[in-house]
Amino acid sequence: MALLAFGLAASAPVSSVQASPPQQVSQDRLHADVDRLVAFGTRHTLSSQVDRKRGIGAARRWAERELRKTSKLCGGCLTIELPERMVTGDRIKTPVRLVDVVAIQRGTERPDEVVIVEAHIDSRVTDVMDAEKDAPGANDDGSGTALVLEAARVLSQQRFPTTIVYAVVSGEEQGLFGGKLLADYAAQAHWTVKAVLNNDIVGNSHGSDGLVDDGHVRVFSEGPRADATDDLRSAQRRDGGENDSPSRNLSRWIAGLASGQPGGLEVRQVWRADRMGRGGDHLPFEEQGYPAVRFSVAVENYDKQHQDVRTQNGIQYGDTADAMDFAYLAKVTQLNVAALAALAAAPLPPVATAKAAVQTYTDVSWNAVPGAASYSVWRRRTDAPGWQDRVVQDVVATSARLEGVRGDDWFFGVSARAADGSESPVASAVPGGGFAPTAPPASKP
Repeated sequence: MALLAFGLAASAPVSSVQASPPQQVSQDRLHADVDRLVAFGTRHTLSSQVDRKRGIGAARRWAERELRKTSKLCGGCLTIELPERMVTGDRIKTPVRLVDVVAIQRGTERPDEVVIVEAHIDSRVTDVMDAEKDAPGANDDGSGTALVLEAARVLSQQRFPTTIVYAVVSGEEQGLFGGKLLADYAAQAHWTVKAVLNNDIVGNSHGSDGLVDDGHVRVFSEGPRADATDDLRSAQRRDGGENDSPSRNLSRWIAGLASGQPGGLEVRQVWRADRMGRGGDHLPFEEQGYPAVRFSVAVENYDKQHQDVRTQNGIQYGDTADAMDFAYLAKVTQLNVAALAALAAAPLPPVATAKAAVQTYTDVSWNAVPGAASYSVWRRRTDAPGWQDRVVQDVVATSARLEGVRGDDWFFGVSARAADGSESPVASAVPGGGFAPTAPPASKP
């Protein structure tokens, strides 16, 4: 498979810790979880929170029980948290209690360094305010919720230097409230969030126009940082960085990782924050400066999302499980599991800078990061989509001089490698290229 189709060269960094966990993903468990979620009738954010069989409360408590079962099987390795707040908005006219279900698998060496996989559990029909009608939400986003639960089952059987967080959030359809709650929780906990993988609509391969694509998954990422200040935007206009946000480099890294998964999916990178005119729960993380991407199917079936279940003019509408492709969902889950394992094993990408003005060489420097045994320096042409050359590798120091390299013609980046070979994504040596918010999070209240 041609890596350059992803905008990556064959040498792009990918962790060596990725072989076994993806193969443990169970298509049958994914199918069973989606069926169980559909059985709650509706999971609308404004539906019942107290009914034991129907509504958002019953669904949320079921997801919590599943994560507690997983924790029991790994000797209590997951800490279950239930962040909550009262919310109102354009689609929530009276205050409602919003609860996220969060399972934390703490790292053995750097527990405050965190990678998050998330999906929203709430569902809707045609009328976004209708909390009574059946809203099966099989693909949107039962598929993502099942993926998160399955990732926890698989990865909880291993230990990693850094923390993995499995999150089932609510309130997405009413205004991304669950994602905002989780992003605020991460900031207040002072987590060092190196990646957020949001999975939303990841379980079908047939589009509403008849197009079929079961060989690709789309990964969306922002270009200019959502948390950019005026000073940062000014610096990027001068020195570049519009295509080098940490989210964009996370997307490039995932595409490279996918290329190494035999029989898996190819990544179609979409270089915009989300689909046109729409959004997902990764956006609140990007707004706070955390690297975040959205996984979504290669082709959407618009007849099967945000629709009342019905047959009209011979067309079946409604987000039901019979329209899903569970073999495809299993592949998306395998890619997420591989990415989570690799990120949790790798060091944090360094914050790098490059100096090359009015000289025939380039000096690249970066900060030392915990867990790194060595570093690599990368470059790509300014008009190239992905990292092309690892120009220096196995550097133990935190700087390198590239003799004869005129920096005006290149972008540079740095990756960090652990002693076992696990390697981070590349962080670009441009203004705003670091995998950290542009401003530190507020202190805990």
